[in-house]
Amino acid sequence: MNTDVLIVGAGPTGLTLGIDLARRGVDALVVERDGTLFPGSRGKGFQPRTMEVFDDLGVLDAIRAAGGTYPVGAIWKGGRRAGEQRMFEPLPASEETPYTEPWMVPQWRTQEILRDRLVELGGEVAFGREVVGVLQDANGVTAQLASGGTVRARYAVAADGGRSAVRRALGVGMTGETVDPRPMLVADVRINGLDRDNWHFFPAEEAGGRLALCPLVGTEDFQLTAEFPEGTEVDLTPDGIRKVVADRTHLAAQDVTEVRWASDFRPRAALADRFRVGRVFLAGDAAHVHSPAGGQGLNTSVQDAYNLGWKLGAVLTGGARAALLDSYEEERRPVAARMLGVSTGVHRGEVRRGKETQQLALGYPESSLTAETRTAPAGALRAGDRAPDGRVDGVRLFDAFRGPHWTLLALGTDAPDEHLGAVRVVRGPVHGAYGRGVFLVRPDGYVGWAAETADGLPEYLVRVGLR
Repeated sequence: MNTDVLIVGAGPTGLTLGIDLARRGVDALVVERDGTLFPGSRGKGFQPRTMEVFDDLGVLDAIRAAGGTYPVGAIWKGGRRAGEQRMFEPLPASEETPYTEPWMVPQWRTQEILRDRLVELGGEVAFGREVVGVLQDANGVTAQLASGGTVRARYAVAADGGRSAVRRALGVGMTGETVDPRPMLVADVRINGLDRDNWHFFPAEEAGGRLALCPLVGTEDFQLTAEFPEGTEVDLTPDGIRKVVADRTHLAAQDVTEVRWASDFRPRAALADRFRVGRVFLAGDAAHVHSPAGGQGLNTSVQDAYNLGWKLGAVLTGGARAALLDSYEEERRPVAARMLGVSTGVHRGEVRRGKETQQLALGYPESSLTAETRTAPAGALRAGDRAPDGRVDGVRLFDAFRGPHWTLLALGTDAPDEHLGAVRVVRGPVHGAYGRGVFLVRPDGYVGWAAETADGLPEYLVRVGLR
């Protein structure tokens, strides 16, 4: 079996990458060890920047239809409601940032939506294909399957989770720490006796630890999370889960009518020592493992794929030099390291969920792909920053950006007259979020090049493979 890009793992990372490559006309194959998509709710929260990614990839409407905002927390003590807790600092939406609220969708439903979009674009997922080894040469990668077969690809991407078999086969280590030594339980349950308008919190009692039950929008399920004393062996059986609920809440064991999925873990933070080895890239949990607090792991993973997709597409179908792929690790590893710090801080109560967790302020100002030629004032939009939304002469910028192309904004100045190939050009007056200048927006929605005039643009286009 041959393909241009082999993607190992059909989680949100692998499916997002598959979608981005499919819309660029790249032959890519997603393989998944299991026989079906992941069945649980584990990663359920999308930050505003990821909603912008989904807007571009054509799945935002489905994601919004399948989920909802996070409910207000209800704190219970002694069988009575004793207070409320808002999980996120409210931030107002604006023309430049249309999505500011985290959005909840259970992971299994997200993966269905992404898989359906991939199939719509002509891609596929091959289930029951476990990759157990990789061999590389100057021209490509040969992945060895547990079944004895092989897949040959020009490039491969490990998106196979925190215990990545591909990462281990490459000999790449992970450096990190235990965020919390106490084991955690996460499960999807159906339960009687609680309203679905609140996220229900039961503080730690002497007999155990904290427990929470969050209604999963669009389903009949609650996501149950519970912590246990260090050294506890977590009982994942339905009876064990019912006992935890009965011991720590005012509910009875029989109120848990069904346990649909359950898992245990110990919160940790770890970063792969490398994100690339030759023709193989690490993305998502294969590259960085987060505490679930604050929802940074899932979101960082989706954005890994979004960063890598356009670069692989440019090299494989756009004529860009292979050196462009070096920028993936250069850009994404520092971001992953930063977000590991944020998720650990949220877990320990040191960081508040709000601007720090939205991921809208992340960018690539130090990237080798970033070229800022102006002397912009402090606080002004600069190359490397996320490109804001807005309207220019009646055109919504996110509509102009949507798709696999680059976009050139000429605001309050002349655009170049020459043919720019696959670059879409938007002309207009000086814009509040951007000011005056010429801005070349990358396919992943970041400003790659910014200048007062179009002088120097041809040289940058050569650098990134656009001519």
